[in-house]
Amino acid sequence: MKITLRAARVNKGHTQKEAAKILGISKASLSNYERGKTYPDVCLVGKIGEAYGVAYDDVVFLPPDSVKSV
Repeated sequence: MKITLRAARVNKGHTQKEAAKILGISKASLSNYERGKTYPDVCLVGKIGEAYGVAYDDVVFLPPDSVKSV
């Protein structure tokens, strides 16, 4: 099941500030990742998966409006 980065964070019950602290990044960086303005590096993707309890390949790192339904 695919899930957005923001939804994964919210499902875990974290604010952006809390999640950013857990991940060791700034809140602004996390916000940019969630909006698809920038993307995390490979090492951070694994850390995100661990922190949110999801498989990295289930997380959609693209902006929601760029993914089209078929």
